[in-house]
Amino acid sequence: MSEVNTPFPKLKLTVTNVFGLCYHGYKIGDELILEDFTHPPKFFCLGLAHALFPVIYALSFGSMFPFRDNQRSLLVTCPDGGKLEFKAEILDGMGKVQNIPKDANFKGPNPKNMVVEVVKAKGKCTYGYKVGDKWETQGLKCIPGFCGAAFHCAFPALFALNFGAKFFFMEDPDSIDTVTCPDGGNIVFKVTRLE
Repeated sequence: MSEVNTPFPKLKLTVTNVFGLCYHGYKIGDELILEDFTHPPKFFCLGLAHALFPVIYALSFGSMFPFRDNQRSLLVTCPDGGKLEFKAEILDGMGKVQNIPKDANFKGPNPKNMVVEVVKAKGKCTYGYKVGDKWETQGLKCIPGFCGAAFHCAFPALFALNFGAKFFFMEDPDSIDTVTCPDGGNIVFKVTRLE
């Protein structure tokens, strides 16, 4: 593959701190450009990609972080002992970093109420989930007793919606109905922001 044809924006990652030995050799000031949230650079650390994915997914769908100096950025720490810290930023169509100044009225967290609902089911689900099952959550709180693998797949959508993402390709842009169970794809969830 030589060119990425995507409707999503490019992202910029900058190493802002190094706290230990990184096997990839990243240094403070190193910059990486991602073609979009689905295309990491060649030889990119998959551990970092795992921690980074919810952030770049959220930024790609318009999430803003009002506590940041630039609301269109967020810091992400390496999951391997916190050895590195990256700043993730969204790029505009001209390749410049989008910059929305910190919200002067920000007074602290404002967790959103959300619902996770089973919208498709086939085969066997170990947890017995079926169409119509629903769970409510607020902000980034885990759902007690919920399947960990399913929550892992739903977390990027929950994270994005909690910070204002809009899924432009969905009939209701405050929801996404393609969150799929990693265990054979037997269960598909819809995640909806209620407020």
